[in-house]
Amino acid sequence: MNTPAAVTRPAAAETDRIGILLTTSPARRRAGALAASATFGRRAILKIKHDPKQLVDSVAIPILITVLFTYLFGGAISGSPGDYLKVLLPGTLSMSIAIVTMYGGARLAKDVTTGAFDRFRSLSVWRGALVLGGLLSDAARYLFASAIVVVLGLIMGYRPGGGAWGVLAAVALVVAFGLSLSLLWATVALLVPDPAVVISIANVVLMPLSFASNIFVQPQTMPGWLQALVEVNPLSHVATAARALMNNAGGTGGSVVWALIATAAITAVCAPLALHLYSKQG
Repeated sequence: MNTPAAVTRPAAAETDRIGILLTTSPARRRAGALAASATFGRRAILKIKHDPKQLVDSVAIPILITVLFTYLFGGAISGSPGDYLKVLLPGTLSMSIAIVTMYGGARLAKDVTTGAFDRFRSLSVWRGALVLGGLLSDAARYLFASAIVVVLGLIMGYRPGGGAWGVLAAVALVVAFGLSLSLLWATVALLVPDPAVVISIANVVLMPLSFASNIFVQPQTMPGWLQALVEVNPLSHVATAARALMNNAGGTGGSVVWALIATAAITAVCAPLALHLYSKQG
């Protein structure tokens, strides 16, 4: 089936530029896995540079969630917004990054639908470079969103008991979990290469996980069946671990271990599946 020229020509031009970056003259040696992944990561970041509105979600979502829920529920739940921030901010950090992850999958789905994906697969590079490169650019976006949440919390009066190291450890843990979700949405994008469908599926999964968690309230106030769901919710484990690290609370080790187990489990399932689907495309 012929593809419209308006789609193939930009894709061909972009592939030619990527191909030049991934090869060296005159030997035309094959680029290594890390070099190829870095090139695709740079491509994703340059697309943001030329189209800054792609960062709107990374800016708006953390600000809306943190500010809105702090002043809506802070007084009712903890007596004051300042006290509530100690519970809420680590949770909104986890929730904001989780929600932003869906846009990486949408970006990959767009590459598949425009034909750029097929052209990149024809290059003589490691087959997972496009996916890993996308993860590198996603990590930069997640760090940017995390910085917004932390700085906004400090402006609103939050003071982390765990100090700078506790905040950095919490951010690293949340970003690692976000990257595992990025692999999940990359897998979905390769199965259903439609950006709108990827975002819809992600919303169906992430919204219940976000609200049926311990991010906003403690599960002791919930019905028994809902408490059981909250206890096995991976986002609850990540939020609990981030809360313990940032506030220097007790039980940090156990909560971090559970968060790492959730991250590793998602990665172990989605990484090989994404690479398998990548190799089977076309």
